[in-house]
Amino acid sequence: MRAYNFSAGPSTLPEDVLKEAQKDLLDFAGTGMSVTEISHRNKKFEAIVNEGEELLRELMNIPEDYAVIFVQGGASTQFAAVPLNLMHGGKADYIVTGNFAKKAFQEGKLYGDCAKVTSSEDRTYTYIPDVKNIPFRDDTDYVHICSNNTIFGTRYVEFPRTQAPLVADMSSEILSREIDVSRFGVIYAGAQKNLAPAGVTIVIAKRSLIQNPLPICPTMLQWKVQDENKSLYNTPPCFSIYIATLVLRRLKALGGVKAMSEINEYKAGLLYDFIDNSPFYSNGVEKKYRSVMNVPFVTPNAELDEAFIKGAAQQGLVSLKGHRLVGGMRASIYNAMPVEGVKALIAYMKKFEQENA
Repeated sequence: MRAYNFSAGPSTLPEDVLKEAQKDLLDFAGTGMSVTEISHRNKKFEAIVNEGEELLRELMNIPEDYAVIFVQGGASTQFAAVPLNLMHGGKADYIVTGNFAKKAFQEGKLYGDCAKVTSSEDRTYTYIPDVKNIPFRDDTDYVHICSNNTIFGTRYVEFPRTQAPLVADMSSEILSREIDVSRFGVIYAGAQKNLAPAGVTIVIAKRSLIQNPLPICPTMLQWKVQDENKSLYNTPPCFSIYIATLVLRRLKALGGVKAMSEINEYKAGLLYDFIDNSPFYSNGVEKKYRSVMNVPFVTPNAELDEAFIKGAAQQGLVSLKGHRLVGGMRASIYNAMPVEGVKALIAYMKKFEQENA
């Protein structure tokens, strides 16, 4: 029996996708080679990359004037790639709403004048600042946000309107809800939460913004180069791209992002409703800004938290330990987490409460 994996990343993958990949591990598309062995220059692998791009464009309604590329290094590498590709005037504004937004800001400061224009650090990142009242600078090259806070469990319910291009790290929520890509200059996302095993990062960037990377930008971090080479400038993370393409096929078959969003809202609603109606569990995030992907919660004390995590693992409910910055528990309920997994978690939470209240 497979465990229900609530890890924040690498996260659970759809079982049917894993079964399909299992077959291709020995013989991919009649090549007599594993999908992990096939050359990235092989036409059959190029077809995987092309299909992945086409599916992303369709599912996210990405305009034609945007590049869609698969790159290496995780989203954290893009913390540097963003200023190296976009900071032509030497200035950028950052909204800091969590640990990864803070890291992106700190990385950006290595390359120019980066301003933390607003932050939710004053209340331990449990809310999103009012996006309608942010003092953006007139001459900034871009505005950077992290749209969903994996560690602290918040998300933007609306995005700021900016004169400068809006750049968003969407690692922990890409393809979980409908967004208007044309509102953004750049979207990037590590795939190990909603799409694939760790190793590949998706970058969606308006082509007019990426034609002149800074002279110091390494070739491997130049989005223009990756776009011109169809994500095949060098050997890419082939297996992760392959899995991402399978996941995208599945998402399309399920009805696309709109259908997935409805399922995600239902799953999160079940879990938050149980927490809110329990005198035993609590979630400290301002309700308006609660993440649909990452749900942190605690029991009355740290000893009970530890007992909860241990007991959950014995029931096949794994990777529920909260991030070290927060403690407690965190249930990451990404696209691939079935409704049954959330219901099983709630049933265990109810039993644990009855035994320990």
